[in-house]
Amino acid sequence: MKVIIAGGGTGGHLYPGIAVAEELQNRTQDSGYRIQKDDIIFAGTEHGIEAKVIPREGYSIKFLRAEGLVGRSLFKKIRSFFVFLLSISGSNKILRRIRPDIVIGVGGYASVGMVLVAYLKGIPTMVLEQNSVPGLANRFLGKFVNAIAVTYQESISLFPSDKTYLTGNPVRRQMFVRDEKRAYALFYLKKGKFTVFIFGGSSGAKNINYSMVASLNYLIDLRQNIQFIHQTGERDYEKVRGVYRRLGFSGMVVPFVYQMAEAYTVADIVICRAGATTLSEITAVGKPAVLIPYPNAASNHQEYNVRKLEDMGAARMILDSRLNGKILADTIRELYDDENLRREMQMTATAFGRVDAAEKVVDIALSLVKKNR
Repeated sequence: MKVIIAGGGTGGHLYPGIAVAEELQNRTQDSGYRIQKDDIIFAGTEHGIEAKVIPREGYSIKFLRAEGLVGRSLFKKIRSFFVFLLSISGSNKILRRIRPDIVIGVGGYASVGMVLVAYLKGIPTMVLEQNSVPGLANRFLGKFVNAIAVTYQESISLFPSDKTYLTGNPVRRQMFVRDEKRAYALFYLKKGKFTVFIFGGSSGAKNINYSMVASLNYLIDLRQNIQFIHQTGERDYEKVRGVYRRLGFSGMVVPFVYQMAEAYTVADIVICRAGATTLSEITAVGKPAVLIPYPNAASNHQEYNVRKLEDMGAARMILDSRLNGKILADTIRELYDDENLRREMQMTATAFGRVDAAEKVVDIALSLVKKNR
């Protein structure tokens, strides 16, 4: 059995695909199908996060030419259309060579050509929709594919009801493996210190980075009791690292964190954007979070996603327009001081999380393959 998982561009699209790939390998041992790591091929672009992450995960990847349409000038939209035609041609060549049993789209413009051509060839297809407000790619593909797996109840009405399933957003198995000793050693952290994990998405977030280093000036008195893991992205790495060093705070500042499971393991609180995959991971592992929705997300879906968690008491939200060093420091200090509050947030977040989402997605995928055969 061979599978193509298409899409990416951001971790929010890519990591659920990796979670599905892991579950496929685990489940097909006893399902009548046999699938190894080499039987799963990812398809994406050379400039997306998948180009770096997928080889590290040990999977094969095929590259397509693809560009987005949203928020681009007329000239660039015309260019994107011609690039899309190249993506169609490239997808057709890959499908002829691999002959997959199913193609799964995980979102992003890199998924469109591959999933569409697979559908036209009669290959079973499905897409994963991580957000409460579906993106343009999945809204288009939803008209054609055999199945749509959605994360939020609100998304169901936006797709054909007879082939839409509420599964939750798949989370990688490694997120549930807790090895504190390895995690503390990996990030050169001291056990017993209050640990804050900050990240702004796979490319970093300037406002979060700068507000976080500004907040350090208000946290000087906690310097001996608090430590940080801060994913900055490439652009702000040197500046951010310099401030931590100058002010004498301990921890690790890096452009990108590949070992997310270990970072979650040691974190007492998490400060981050509010993409659907991030929220799925945080709630699955039960981490108190300070969430800062990306203000330019399509249909403001990140803020919409966070409102639920905040109303339940599972997270705190700070709007990007209100974010500054003082507000962030006050929030960190409140969570540092109140262990009971952190425990309540953790319990609520865990109750919200869906740990079986990957299993449900794979159930649907295997049923599509079986039906087609």
